[in-house]
Amino acid sequence: MGFFNKLKEGLGKTRNNFNDKINDVFSAFRKVDEDLLEELEEILIMSDIGFETANNIITKLRERIKKEKISDAEEIKKALKEEMKAILDKTDNSLKLETKPSVVLVVGVNGVGKTTSIGKIANKFRKEGKKVILAAADTFRAAAVEQLEIWANRANVDIVKKEEGADPASVVFDAIKKTREENADILICDTAGRLHNKKYLMDELLKIKKVIDKELPGSSKEILLVLDATTGQNAIEQVKAFKEVADITGLVLTKLDGTAKGGVVLGIVNENKIPVKFVGVGEKIDDMEVFNSEDFINAII
Repeated sequence: MGFFNKLKEGLGKTRNNFNDKINDVFSAFRKVDEDLLEELEEILIMSDIGFETANNIITKLRERIKKEKISDAEEIKKALKEEMKAILDKTDNSLKLETKPSVVLVVGVNGVGKTTSIGKIANKFRKEGKKVILAAADTFRAAAVEQLEIWANRANVDIVKKEEGADPASVVFDAIKKTREENADILICDTAGRLHNKKYLMDELLKIKKVIDKELPGSSKEILLVLDATTGQNAIEQVKAFKEVADITGLVLTKLDGTAKGGVVLGIVNENKIPVKFVGVGEKIDDMEVFNSEDFINAII
């Protein structure tokens, strides 16, 4: 199954939720008027896009209807898709991994699928012919290292680890050493996700970044935040909280196949101006792909 088909299948709940309601609105209204636009805005809000983003989309849609004299339901649907896509395209979702080696720091609260995502991303890079090293720097959560080791084995990549409770920055230091020795392309670092203790998390990430900057000066860095799409509006709040502790460069959205709240992707990008770089739609190791805005919009409408 191609990725678009996986995405389409995975976003089935969101699409059904969206399309059924949109089609109901168009069948109920004989003309394009303010009442129809208000109904459309309510559907967007109920799909977890969020009030601010829904309002933004409908304002642009209203302007286009007036300017282009749109009266056909299919044309309105097409314009709606274009305005939604425009939000996702305001940010650059390409991976900035130009140097050898490059570093990917992965952050996120416990339970969002962080370890799984790292394994899937590592597998994707390896299949592209890149040599990947994992650093198990989430040393405080019980079983985090063991879980990452299982995924490293599945993805057939090397892992650098220490005992539970070890200094995360020292794990990253050792992983950088191995990355150099092995002439690896990408180092992916798992980090702790204790957002309830922001100061501690900030200090820890700062320490890790200092080690990377000192040992790999000038290397490309991506700081990816993993989010669980099923949490809807809560995911938007997590982005805001993590932005305070780290310079997030991109998002990884997991569990899109388990939610009717796929619209939250638009709210997250619009409110935070951070691109989605990867999406996960399934449990298998190959169920992770680089985000494509056109495929995403076509999969939900």
